[in-house]
Amino acid sequence: MQVGDLARIGAVTVDGWHSNSIATVTDPGTTSLRTDLRALPRPVWFLLAGSFVNRFGSFVLPFLVLYLTHHRGYTAAQAGLALSAYGVGSASAAAAGGVLADHLGRRATIALSMYSSAIVMLALSRAGSLAAVVPLTALAGLAAESYRPASSALLADLVPQGRRVTAFAAYRLAINLGFAAGPAVAGLLAERSFLGVFVGDAATSAIFGTLAVLLLPSRPETHHETPPGSAGAVRTILADRAFLALLATSVIIGVIYFQQEAALPLQVIADGHSTAVYGALISLNGLVVILLELPLTTLTRRLPPRRVIATGVLLTGIGFGTTALATSAPALAATVVVWTLGEITAAPVSSAYVADISPPHMRGRYAGAFGMSFSLAQIVGPAAGTSLYAASPDVLWGGCVVLGALASALMLSPASRPRYATTASRSTSAA
Repeated sequence: MQVGDLARIGAVTVDGWHSNSIATVTDPGTTSLRTDLRALPRPVWFLLAGSFVNRFGSFVLPFLVLYLTHHRGYTAAQAGLALSAYGVGSASAAAAGGVLADHLGRRATIALSMYSSAIVMLALSRAGSLAAVVPLTALAGLAAESYRPASSALLADLVPQGRRVTAFAAYRLAINLGFAAGPAVAGLLAERSFLGVFVGDAATSAIFGTLAVLLLPSRPETHHETPPGSAGAVRTILADRAFLALLATSVIIGVIYFQQEAALPLQVIADGHSTAVYGALISLNGLVVILLELPLTTLTRRLPPRRVIATGVLLTGIGFGTTALATSAPALAATVVVWTLGEITAAPVSSAYVADISPPHMRGRYAGAFGMSFSLAQIVGPAAGTSLYAASPDVLWGGCVVLGALASALMLSPASRPRYATTASRSTSAA
């Protein structure tokens, strides 16, 4: 299918949203990656562009500790408290953003998140006392991250089942490209003035918010059912065994994955390497993600998602587990490649799978719950990992393999098989 064919199709409805996309399930085995990318509706490209700009401009968080300790004179412990407050706000954003996306609408939620983030970042730049910095940092996490469930739900609304793996991989690529380039610019700004870091962060958030208002689709008129209240939403999620299995898998694999910033640097130093080697390993992870994730979807989108996710989480566990056997820098790099392959195998398919099995009127809350599973892993994983590493590094890395195998088995268990409704967005091809 060519771009001209899409233009001739015109505006059609995909689960209640009007866009230039096809409102039917697409067979992923019949199209190429290039075709799938060219077939993405125009609002998806606007969303990707806005996400890139926003993530590129996420200047404050990477430099928050340096700002508070070197510029404001706080202790490292006080700066750590503020950073933890951002994590609390971010975890809350997954739930709040999901509810807003379903009730207020995708576009309005993204705009509200971005404009609120801009205001809070400017306020944080003027905060003097720790009593003001900590709650404002928590509010910054809440505001800056609330757009995520709405963005995921909007992708699911606009892109037909069968092309969602490609769409979510492109979305992750936009975010990763932005984050790869942004900190370098933030570093240059920080050398001149930390105020520029906050202003730059606020400006890029405002740009994304404006793009959302002007270019993203409005709330659907009502091809979706009315979103249920909180109690009804919780009951629906708790009754969805397939989704619960995925949430449990996400928490398990997230605990493993966050060892890259917890136990892995400790192991690298213990093996006699410098912090520069650790930095290079993390950069290698980002490079593999940027170069290989989108091309890999030409294979993963053709396969049953539960098996793909199971394979990805197993690779992640094995990759981290073999850290115990690697002592040289090349060997450590090989382990990073393995667990990164696990990441790029499972991540886009998992996001598409959430979209495929979620009721259309609850896509925001399903995306929010999925995001919360990673927030929980980020809270539990680093503390548990460093404590276990202190007791026995071999037990930690061996435990990663065991947990990866457990998560893989959970995704393949009969209890995790989804029971699909008879709608276009829920196809047995996702089983």
